[in-house]
Amino acid sequence: MRVYIGSDHAGFELKNHLVAWLKEQHHEVVDCGPAGFDPEDDYPPFVLRAAMGVAEDPGSLGVVIGGSGNGEQIAANKVPGIRAALAWNEDTAKLSREHNDANVISVGARMHPAEQATRFVELFLTTEFSGAERHARRIAMLTDYEASGELPPLP
Repeated sequence: MRVYIGSDHAGFELKNHLVAWLKEQHHEVVDCGPAGFDPEDDYPPFVLRAAMGVAEDPGSLGVVIGGSGNGEQIAANKVPGIRAALAWNEDTAKLSREHNDANVISVGARMHPAEQATRFVELFLTTEFSGAERHARRIAMLTDYEASGELPPLP
C-alpha cells in the first residue's frame, strides 16, 4: 500500500520512526516532509501535501503527525476527499476505518510513545471499512455536502 506521511517539528522524530517501520512492513512510503528538523516549522505545508497525495491517489492512505495531532487533523480535513481522524487509542484507530472509512490518521507525537503510535498506525492500515449501510449513508451525506455545499435534509 502507498502511504503518504507528513509532520511538523513536534512529529519529526515519530515520522522518521514510522517511515522506517512502514518500509519494513513493505509499504510504499511517500515522505512529504519535513526532511530535517526545524523547531520553527509549520505543519500545513507538509500535512496538506500528504493529504493531497491521498486525495489524488485512490487506494492510498495517509499519516499526519504533530504534537497533539489536532492541527494536523484539521489541516488534512481541508483537502477535498479527505476524512482524517485523530487516533488517541487503539479503538479510535480501528473505528476511524471501520465506521468512518477514514483515509488519513492523525497522531500526537507528544501524547503517545513511539510503540503505541505505531500500533495505532498498524491498526489503521489493516482495518477495512465495514461497508455497513448506516456508515456508508453518513459518509455519502458528507461527500455530497463537500461537493455541493448543501446541508443534508433534517430527519
